[in-house]
Amino acid sequence: MAEPSDEIEKLYQYGERLNEAKDKSQHVGDYEGIIKAATSPSIKAQQLAAQLIPRFFKFFPGTAVSALDAHFDLCEADELGVRVQAIRGLPLFCKDTPEHLPKLIDILAQLLSAEENVERDAVQKALLSLLRQDVKASLTALFKHIESVEEPITDESLRERTLTFIKDKVFPLKTELLKPPEEMEKHITDLIKKSLQDVTGSEFKMFIDFLKSLSIFGEKAPPERVQELMEMIEGQADLDAQFNVSDMDHVDRLISCLYMALPFFVRGASNSKFLNYLNKQIFPVFDELPEKRKVDLLKNLAESSPYTTPQDARQIFPSVVQLLKKYMPLRKTGEEMNFTYVECLLYTFHHLASKAPNATNSLCGYKIVTGQPSDRLGEDFSENYKDFTERSWVRTFPLTVHGGRSLGVTRLSCVEELDRATMKKLTQGMAEHNKAMATAKTDEEKATIKTKKQNSTTGLRTCNNILAMTEPLLSKSKVPSFIGDKRINLSWKEAVKPSATSTAAAAGGKRPASSTNGSGNYANKKGRGAVGVQNQLVNKAFEGLSYGGRSGTRGGGRGW
Repeated sequence: MAEPSDEIEKLYQYGERLNEAKDKSQHVGDYEGIIKAATSPSIKAQQLAAQLIPRFFKFFPGTAVSALDAHFDLCEADELGVRVQAIRGLPLFCKDTPEHLPKLIDILAQLLSAEENVERDAVQKALLSLLRQDVKASLTALFKHIESVEEPITDESLRERTLTFIKDKVFPLKTELLKPPEEMEKHITDLIKKSLQDVTGSEFKMFIDFLKSLSIFGEKAPPERVQELMEMIEGQADLDAQFNVSDMDHVDRLISCLYMALPFFVRGASNSKFLNYLNKQIFPVFDELPEKRKVDLLKNLAESSPYTTPQDARQIFPSVVQLLKKYMPLRKTGEEMNFTYVECLLYTFHHLASKAPNATNSLCGYKIVTGQPSDRLGEDFSENYKDFTERSWVRTFPLTVHGGRSLGVTRLSCVEELDRATMKKLTQGMAEHNKAMATAKTDEEKATIKTKKQNSTTGLRTCNNILAMTEPLLSKSKVPSFIGDKRINLSWKEAVKPSATSTAAAAGGKRPASSTNGSGNYANKKGRGAVGVQNQLVNKAFEGLSYGGRSGTRGGGRGW
């Protein structure tokens, strides 16, 4: 279509007069002519209007509403070039009239749905330009599309697009945008806190990871800042709610939050609230939990146990001993043993006992002397000792190992014997895997054998750990030694190299990527769904062995 040259000429004249005029407010008619051109059928006229409306906007406050409305219409024009021109001009409206910034942020957030790359790029650049003009007001306006405290979120797609922009474009520029650092880091923390009322698991983890990267929560942060993050995690875990074992969303949320809290326990945050909740709400119904959740919970409990206070250790210790007795079977019952459960519980036992040693006297029949009335040395707990530790051999068992010696009927001795027998089978299996690898011809065969070898290696680590933790408890003097340091490296964790930093050593190293404990998504308590955490075959190495059939696996599915 031919361009109406007279209309284009008029627009150029309006622009030139306004550009040259000392008192531009005297030329309101020219500016109104520019605004009117926004509705012209001419694409060239629309493009010129998109350039000129924001350029002279500040000189005509009386036409602000009509000018903004006309420009917003241009942002939704049929022609791509007009839309892009109008979007690029939006930040100009706020240079001298910042009161319009929230409205412009709102418009741009809605335009994040643009399908054309050039248009979406223009939207993102316009948003970043506004953030650089006034980061505090811009962030506040952006987060209104994410949080749901003041008013319900009605457009989920708008929320997701805004969140994606913040994650991909804003968070990486935190050093540039968050100035002055302390003030703005506190401000964005407050905005994130409001948004945590209704988030998925992946969103919550993303927010926590970002907050950890801020200087106010860095390695040199004071204890109150670390505790502030801890309280966010505790709130997300719903530790004040009555636990319902059939609510898998809450189960997954609890497990994931406990995992996310582990680095903060290392930095001095209290694990008391989590432990009390486990003790009072979870352990009484532990058997009712799905198998795939039990192992996650026990792993996280084990990793948090070194950071328990003596008071909390004494409170939770009876529940741990009960679970340990349950999963350290007497051979005569014919029970299978879940090696991962036992490793987790023995590790927890040692660390709790090292914090409150005389708590073992009444529960396990030991005779630890601390000089406190809680030693209870005058009472007879010998039956508890026999049940828990004593080597008492039964000759009628048909199965014998290690030179014909019959398996013991007590728990620790039984675990030790089963552990040694399993180690022997795993070692034999490893030799068979090595032979099979030497003769394997296809990549598929080699990959299968490699997986089997890795599973056997993990199984051997588990068995070695169990053996290392049972032996100190089998003291004839009834005064065992408890491992309360970092000598035991849990089987699912990478070994900490001597060259590692003190921080990494304190944390015991990161859990391997193959164990995605706590890093997956979940649905929040208001039902926002996401993909669940992935599985790791924790006891895979023990499959097919005579005493290790139970699988301790992580589960997938939707939810936390």
